[in-house]
Amino acid sequence: MKKEEIKKAEGKLAVLIPGMGAVTSTLIAGVEMVKKGIGKPFGSITQMQRIRLGKRYENRNPLIKEFVSIANLEDLVFGGWDIYDDSIYEAALKCEVFSQEQLRPVKDELSEIKPMPAVFDKKFVKNLNPSIMKKAKTKMDLALMLMEDIKKFCSENKTSRAVMVWAGSTEVFIEEKDVHSSLKKFEEGLKKNSPYISPSMIYAYAALKSKVPYANGAPNLSADIPALVELSELNGVPIAGKDFKTGQTLMKTILAPGLKARMLGVRGWYSTNILGNRDGLVLDDEGSFKTKEKSKKSVLDTILEPDLYPDLYSNIYHKVRIDYYPPRGDAKEGWDNIDIFGWMNMPMQIKINFLCRDSILAAPVMLDILLFLDFAQRAGLKGIQEWMSFFFKSPMHRPDLKPENDLFIQHMKLKNTLRLLMHEEIIDHSGLDYYENKFKPIIPKPPKKK
Repeated sequence: MKKEEIKKAEGKLAVLIPGMGAVTSTLIAGVEMVKKGIGKPFGSITQMQRIRLGKRYENRNPLIKEFVSIANLEDLVFGGWDIYDDSIYEAALKCEVFSQEQLRPVKDELSEIKPMPAVFDKKFVKNLNPSIMKKAKTKMDLALMLMEDIKKFCSENKTSRAVMVWAGSTEVFIEEKDVHSSLKKFEEGLKKNSPYISPSMIYAYAALKSKVPYANGAPNLSADIPALVELSELNGVPIAGKDFKTGQTLMKTILAPGLKARMLGVRGWYSTNILGNRDGLVLDDEGSFKTKEKSKKSVLDTILEPDLYPDLYSNIYHKVRIDYYPPRGDAKEGWDNIDIFGWMNMPMQIKINFLCRDSILAAPVMLDILLFLDFAQRAGLKGIQEWMSFFFKSPMHRPDLKPENDLFIQHMKLKNTLRLLMHEEIIDHSGLDYYENKFKPIIPKPPKKK
């Protein structure tokens, strides 16, 4: 693709979000604060980070949002669906991430954003009781209703394009079934109300049929089934996911690569969280927790590669717990105890106590995802966007490949993808080319033929 073929971010961008609770209200409130100049988007790659171009001595380090055509925050139009009819202002007050005083300057803007009735199935999220939801005879009918919502929202707000990011609750754990194996079977399943088609899959289908990029911010099975991957490629739409990489898993993807780089062994990794927001309530159900547990536990194996380093990592005992604790609210606390060993098998320990704010970490991640999804669409990319793995606990990947969970490799992959799309030199950090006049690497000659 030629550089000039990437369409500019012109016009308004509809940001459609299933799930308008803590993370979504924190995101929207923050964006409105930035627009008024009363806050900065710390934590956001697209807004704050620079990207090196060319050689170090060239000193070309533009902001990412200046290097690639990223939608301006002024052009974002937020909408979405929820099972509660609270406006974004009311939702923000209830989740208590920001105080009422902090929200006062953006109260009017947040009060105007109200959710559309959601697609909801209590079999998939057992601990929530909806006050508003869509009703229809079949799941295909529900998908068609969502497509109409998308069309109407974009028309009424005069947007030029749209993206969708799932910020709804973690659904119960399900395995891939035959109904997920192809688009044809999936559409038949929608018409026949297959019990293996979840609300998040219905949203993903509606988005992709509407040619709207889709990302999954939760760990449940969603767009990462063959049927929806097929649809994304058929309609030329990018997809990404899954599960926003925030607190404890963020720490794992920072620390585990460092231990591996130094060839330090790991005997055990115990992780526990206390969380009191709606996410914590949902995860208090065993089925939803199983989905989250699988997402959180999958990280270490792919980073440490025990099959390649059996002496160091083949016998790790990895335990993950999440406990619902209402007094803590959105201020999640995570404890990690890591039993490691080094020279001559001598034991050591690392202990982490991370007092984080779940939505404060997730909001900038969500912003970056939606902006990069829109960029990917305009760049002509389709299907799985593996270069966006940086933002997810369980990155989507090709079935024959292992996912990349090393945060630093993910970061390099993201930036090199942007460089590649903009026809800039890919950077490998070897540095040998700086000494090409003084140092010539020895390149073995091929053996002579007898």
